[in-house]
Amino acid sequence: MNAADLWRNLVEWSAPLRSNTALGALVLLVVYALIGAALSRLWSRGVRALLAHDSEGRIDRLNAGYLSQIGKIFLWVLVATLFAHSVPALSRLATALLASVSIASIVIGLAAQSTLANLVAGISLIFYRPFQIGDRLQLSAPTGIETATVESVNLGYTALWTWDNRRVVLPNAVIAAATTINLTAVDPRVMVSVPLSIGYGASIDRARAIAVELAALHEGVAEVVGCAVVALNASSVDLMLRAWCADAGAAATAKADLLEAIKNRFSVEGVEIPYSYQNVILRQAAPDVATGPAVANQTEGVMR
Repeated sequence: MNAADLWRNLVEWSAPLRSNTALGALVLLVVYALIGAALSRLWSRGVRALLAHDSEGRIDRLNAGYLSQIGKIFLWVLVATLFAHSVPALSRLATALLASVSIASIVIGLAAQSTLANLVAGISLIFYRPFQIGDRLQLSAPTGIETATVESVNLGYTALWTWDNRRVVLPNAVIAAATTINLTAVDPRVMVSVPLSIGYGASIDRARAIAVELAALHEGVAEVVGCAVVALNASSVDLMLRAWCADAGAAATAKADLLEAIKNRFSVEGVEIPYSYQNVILRQAAPDVATGPAVANQTEGVMR
């Protein structure tokens, strides 16, 4: 058998696997799917390796994660396009569908407008960068005001992690339109404000000295700002102790500890902490002349 016969037999054997046949198109689909999976995996591993070697933090984690997912989509679109051009039937079908592309795009856009809105909002978050991975945000959620750390931003949703180990997932469009307070964008320090109330007979200077002393001794307090009188209420003098803490978590812990410590110290040193009370006076109606004199009495009680 010469070379020409060998080539002719090879062509005849591979004829069912050509792209213009159903079996050939199926085999080609499997090959392109494997190529796409391999390229997607290599892309993800390359991005992770790049971030792992970035010890100085020059690469923005938020941008890297989002662009990694965009890159995967681009790779799969490229593989699908090459597959469509490799199969003549699909190429002819694509040519026939060009006339209906505009209508299809309108229908798809209306059906997936929320998905597209989240995608565009994600791009705006990457472009304007109101926060980064690891930033602590304070925002309004269905459960109320939440303070959480940004965990990830993907194509449609932003995931946040709260201090009590809950995962809050918000659509990109929602978090892009919401008013958020970034607690760590410039300076992670947070000022803690501890409200205090003392009676009018108590010494303001003594109460202030106790509060400042306890705040200075607390390990979570970095700097004591002061303790000023902020209001004169009907039954109390209100003060506000202010101090700097390392972050929001340290501030929450310091506030709870200082409230308890100040109350115990005030009780020991006799600094009055007032509480609201109300005098209730009960009077009997005046005696009726027609029915004769009645004994009028007056009762005064104190409800606390």
